[in-house]
Order: sequence, then C-alpha cells, then structure tokens
Amino acid sequence: MGKGQHGSQALFGSVTEIIGSSQNKNGSNGISSDSLKNVKRTTLFDESSEQETQAANPHSTIRSTHYVQQQQQKRGRIASFAGNELPHEKPPQMEGVPWFTQVTAYLSFLLVMAVAHVEDFFGKLFLPQKYVQLRVQNGYAPMVSDFESMWSRHFYQRMLDCFNRPIGSVAGGYVKLCERISHDYNRTVHYTGRLQNVLNLASYNYLGFAQGEGVCADRAIEEMATNGITQSSTRAEVGRTRLLAETEELVAQFVGAEAALIVSMGYATNALNIPSLVGEGCLIISDALNHNSIVSGARLSGSVTRVFKHNDTRDLEKVLRRSIIQGQPRTHRPWRKILVIVEGLYSMEGEYCNLPKIVELRRKYGFYLFLDEAHSIGALGKRGRGVCDLFNVDPREVDVLMGTFTKSFGAAGGYIAGNRDLIEYLRLHSHSAVYAEAMSVPVLAQVSSSMRMIMGEDREHALEGQQHLEQLAVNSRYFAQKLKELGFMIIGDYGAPIIPLMLFNPTKMLAFAHECHKRNIAVVVVSFPATTVVTSRVRICVSSAHTREDLDYALEQISEIGDLLMLKIHKNRVKKLE
Repeated sequence: MGKGQHGSQALFGSVTEIIGSSQNKNGSNGISSDSLKNVKRTTLFDESSEQETQAANPHSTIRSTHYVQQQQQKRGRIASFAGNELPHEKPPQMEGVPWFTQVTAYLSFLLVMAVAHVEDFFGKLFLPQKYVQLRVQNGYAPMVSDFESMWSRHFYQRMLDCFNRPIGSVAGGYVKLCERISHDYNRTVHYTGRLQNVLNLASYNYLGFAQGEGVCADRAIEEMATNGITQSSTRAEVGRTRLLAETEELVAQFVGAEAALIVSMGYATNALNIPSLVGEGCLIISDALNHNSIVSGARLSGSVTRVFKHNDTRDLEKVLRRSIIQGQPRTHRPWRKILVIVEGLYSMEGEYCNLPKIVELRRKYGFYLFLDEAHSIGALGKRGRGVCDLFNVDPREVDVLMGTFTKSFGAAGGYIAGNRDLIEYLRLHSHSAVYAEAMSVPVLAQVSSSMRMIMGEDREHALEGQQHLEQLAVNSRYFAQKLKELGFMIIGDYGAPIIPLMLFNPTKMLAFAHECHKRNIAVVVVSFPATTVVTSRVRICVSSAHTREDLDYALEQISEIGDLLMLKIHKNRVKKLE
C-alpha cells in the first residue's frame, strides 16, 4: 500500500483544494492557488502535526497507521442512528422473492419480445411504409436500428397512457388529471376536456407546500407585486437581487454551510456544477444508481468515472484503494482530485445512503464528498435538514451539499452549499451562474417562505413547519407497515417517504396503473430500463398533506388490486408470523 498511501497524501489536503487547482493546467476548472493562501483551511487531520511530520521527513508523504488511528480516536466515533451503529454493508433487500415470481417475470418479458420480433418481421413484408425510418434512405443510414427502437415502439408506446399524464391543478394531496383516450394503442391521444380528481400518491410533495393558497402562495403573490416576475437575466449580469441574496443566505443557514448558490433548474444543479468542480486528471467515484443528472455532469466534466455497487461501502473502499494505487490511466500519476458522489435518499429504492460510514471513509482516505439531497432535504431528520440531520452527521463533514426545491419546498430549482470560497468560485465559473437565468421572484418567495416555516422563523406559523415534518414521518411509517402486513413486498428504509412496492412482472405494472386510475388513485409505475428487467415496481410517495382516511382508502384499494394481480408474495409469511 506504499504507492497508494503516497497517492492519497499527494491528492488530498483540504476542502478548499477542490477549487485550488492551477488555472494553467485546467483552464476554467481551476483558480490560482495563490488566491487561497490566506484562506482558513479545513484539513482532514491536524495541520500542525502534519507539518511537523513532513518537516522531520520531507521525502515521506504518508502518515503512519498509528497516526491515522490516533487522529480518528481524537475525533471520536461518528454518531449512531437510533442507538445502533449502521453496518458496513446493508443486506440485500431483494431476498425472499419466490422462484415462481422471478421465472414468470422473465418469461413474460421474453414472450413480449418474441411477439415484437414477429410483428416486425411481418410488418416489414406487408406494411413497409410503417418502417421507413428504420431503413437506409437516399444513402443515409437510419438514426436507430430496429432492435434499439423496439422498446419505444412496442413496449413504451402501449404503456404511454400510464406515463406523462397532464394535470389541471396543483399537485397537492389530491390532483386533477386531464382525461384522455386513445383508439389506436396510444399512437394518437384525444383529450375529452374533463378533469378527474384523484388521490395523489405520485408527486414529491413531501411536506404539502405545493398548494395554490396559503402562506407560501400569499408570499409569492406579494413578492410579484413588489419585484415583478423575473429579472430576465443571468446572475452574472443583473440577475442577482436582494431577494436572491437573502434566500441564498437562508439556504446556507438551513443546511449548516458557510454559503450557498441557487440554481434555477434542479437537473442543471448537478449537470452544470460538477464540471466546474472536477476536470481532466480527476476521478469521480459514483454510486451505481445515482440520478441521470449526476451522470451527465460526470460526463461533461471530462474526468475519469468509476462506479461502485449501490450503497455498498465495502465496494466503495475497494474502488478507492484500487484507484489510489493505480493512479491515472497510462501515466499512473496521482489523481488531482477524487470526488465521491452519493445521494441522500435514492428515489427509486427509498433507501438512505450509509452516510456515517462514507464519512468514516472520507476521514480515512481524504476524498471529497458530494452529497445529493434532492429527495432528503426537508423530508428527513427531526429538523428536516436531510440525512445529515437524520444520522447526526456534521454538515461540515460533507464538502459539497446539493439539494433541490422541487420536492419538500413545493418550488423549483436547486442549490449547491459548502465552503464560502468554493461557492464564490462557482459563482464566477459555473455555467449555471454565468449563462443560466436567475431564479424567478415567485419561486424564490416560495422557497424562502416554506423554509422559514420549517425553521420556525415565521412567527405567525412557528409550529406549522414542525407539524408537517412530524406528520410526514407518521404517514410514511404507517403506510409502509400496513403494506407489509397485507403481504406486499416493499423495499427501502424505514420512515422514508418513498415506498417502492415490487410488481416484478412488467405486464402487471400496466394493469396496476390502470386499476389505480379506475379507483381514483394516481401512482408512478416504473419498469425497464429505469429498473432491471424483473424489478418493475410502483413508487408510492407519501405526503404530510395526506390524512389517515386518505391512506386507509389507498390501502384498501391497493389490497384489492394486490389480490386481483396476485402481488401479495409475502402473504403466507405474514400468516406464519401471526
């Protein structure tokens, strides 16, 4: 491990190094290190002791194992969750699936593919005009092959009525769906003009702030009357307003960081800021199930990207050790930076990241940690501060905190929070700040008003925010527990507002969505390629806006659907426990 330890020490020093690379080496992805000489550095180990060690042996850039252990003991063990330390690696949640369920899921998928191939074969013979886009035309090759487009032509199109349903109201506890019909297997869709009021188990309205009336809506109207709707400019020109600056300070205070940068689009918060943090000669280590916005940002950065198994800290440590030992491809030089990216709450699995163990690894190896709290901020923890609050982890242990306002706050856009020098650098170099429009006035008002309610700073509604948090936690635990008692297989962590209910068979996914729609319930069904072939699921999103009567009605209807589609695969297990 000598070479690996040498690479580790050469790579990592302080949080501010993530923006301290040479301008000459990396262009816009770095700033002059001279400008950071007077910056207070937050080192991973005691700086004075480290300097003394290096002075005694200037040729050695590694710390002894004894020294590392000593410093870790000084810092103390990280806080445990619910009184018990988290395991190094979480056990798989897909155990206990009957073989019959798995085999029939594969067979149904293969059967649909076989029918699709037969349809294509005879279609090209007798209806060639329908397959023009899949043939060579005027010497030009087709954009996609018939096999590549098979999913969209034969699978997705027939299930289109389950997705992208337009709404005619605010997506609160209930939502009004625009009714639509199709007579040609969703090739064309006709709108009837009628609205259907349904129980909303599909939206990320965790705290119930997505509403057309109330404190937040009134504040947005007041701000529009005073400041208009938008600045029609980037923040680098005239888009930085008093309201924007105040909201950024509020966000930084809320998440426990020195400063924050607000971005007008949630997807762009990752996709446009990650390339500003790392570039050529850097390494990104990403969770296998990270969101597509993170994948886009990693690709745009030009960094080398390596993936570790989902939420598996043992595999993360293996990837870290291997990467540090081997260094950069071909040259084997030390990495300029290593950035580990994880999500606080994974939206398709309903799982928390093992943040305490990842922070432990950060202390050991000194990498930079990027935490995406798009789904966890506002929804988790006693104070709604996300997974850091949930696990009692100091937010300063995370180098880059990212989150969005589209879920718990009922608004739009996102934020990046962290060290003040890091945020100032992003304000000058990030495409989201230099080229993208500044966040509009009503959205800023929605963010600030909902956040103040959660923090208890709104005197007239001081307790309302905390009530939303407590109601969300109660609803999440109640609904998940009842689904388990009914015999359904659900995955995810206890108390998460996202509850994935496993369907497995892709054809049952379509039937489940239709049956819920008949019973005036809106749900999100998910299948391949968003999941693996046999892990189709319905993703239920619980909100504090739901009453106990709403949840009981949904449980009653879902139980009937489960009996109809034979989805209660753990029903016998529940009977044995009783």
